[in-house]
Amino acid sequence: MTREQQLTLQIQSETGELEAVLLHYPGAEVENMTPRHAQRALYSDILNLSIARKEYNQLLGVLQKTSRVYEVSDLLTGLLEKDVCKEKLLRKICETESVLGYLDMLMDQPASSLSKILLEGLPLQVNTLTDFLREEYYALKPLYNFYFTRDSSAIIGNSAWICKMANNVRLRESLIMDAIFNSGLYFHTDVRNSYELSDNNPLVKIEGGDILVIREDILLIGNGTRSSTQGIDLLVQEFCKTGSGKKHVIVQQLPESPESFIHLDMVFTMLDTDKAMVYKPLIMSNSPYQTVHMQIDNGKVTRISSANGILNLLRKLGIDLEPIICGGKADDWDQEREQWHSGANFLAIAPGKVLSYARNIHTLEELDKNGFKVVAANDVINGQYDIQSTDKCVITIEGSELPRGGGGPRCMTMPLRRKNIS
Repeated sequence: MTREQQLTLQIQSETGELEAVLLHYPGAEVENMTPRHAQRALYSDILNLSIARKEYNQLLGVLQKTSRVYEVSDLLTGLLEKDVCKEKLLRKICETESVLGYLDMLMDQPASSLSKILLEGLPLQVNTLTDFLREEYYALKPLYNFYFTRDSSAIIGNSAWICKMANNVRLRESLIMDAIFNSGLYFHTDVRNSYELSDNNPLVKIEGGDILVIREDILLIGNGTRSSTQGIDLLVQEFCKTGSGKKHVIVQQLPESPESFIHLDMVFTMLDTDKAMVYKPLIMSNSPYQTVHMQIDNGKVTRISSANGILNLLRKLGIDLEPIICGGKADDWDQEREQWHSGANFLAIAPGKVLSYARNIHTLEELDKNGFKVVAANDVINGQYDIQSTDKCVITIEGSELPRGGGGPRCMTMPLRRKNIS
């Protein structure tokens, strides 16, 4: 691919028309798990892959109608066909996962086979008593979570940010994304790697589900179990270096439990330029969790102060959002139940056109009351609903299996390019 054919990455908002997106189709790695390993894999339960794929096909089908879709396994296979890229990535993986004894064997694999190994796992070769007695099947563990492409990297402006994952079981996802973005094969971008920038400081954690690009000059970041204050400080340090003038970082503290609060995008996502989906008990009610405003002027943090919630602060910055309540306004029980099943986790494919799970019926009813037409994904895929119509809409995908991994449509997608909002 020539430089002219490379995609220039650009994300300046959460709702601008989605032009390109990165996905990973769930594969055998999802089934390479036992119930006793589900917690280690960060799942609430094991998945039925065949059903999960049927549900995922609805997400994929809608996105293929609206955007250019890049697939992780395709990009990885192409990368591994280049000997220099292959050796560099494999050496880094084998060093970080303490399996250098497998490097030569892996180097001998053709690109297509090697791509599957790096995604689906490599069984342990039992040559020693130590290996025999280990309660471990894999030398390289499967990447159970990679279908949640949101977390291991994020595009902020024109830069690719490689996230420093909170759990080592996801480290290889970041290594693969770093290799893809740095290869020069597919994308035109500058890469900022939080592992390298932090000298691999164990206190630094930052994941893409906690990063929302509200406007070119405003980042909204969650501070919880997956993104530490040290990780956010590192991101802010790099954000200061881009552009000039005044910028803002809004930090929202999150509870450590339940696990459905894993990222900010599980309690707050943008639906339109003037609407947001919110989990009311955390975002709108009197909450013990702070909202912090960091002001940047000409590359330096000039002020840090407490704010009275995300919505109030954004209003002061010129973004007046109408909150739509996850689970509906009527019942706290419905709000809690539907938030658990990713009811606040929406992906906007254009202003006022969003993707959601069909199971969260009270959330969908609330959207319908606010002018969003509820449309089944298959109706979009089959051409029975014109996605280019002027209607505000919420496109629903089935979600009995996919949510067991702990996320929704925003979690499963990593936007690479959006049109600017005029």
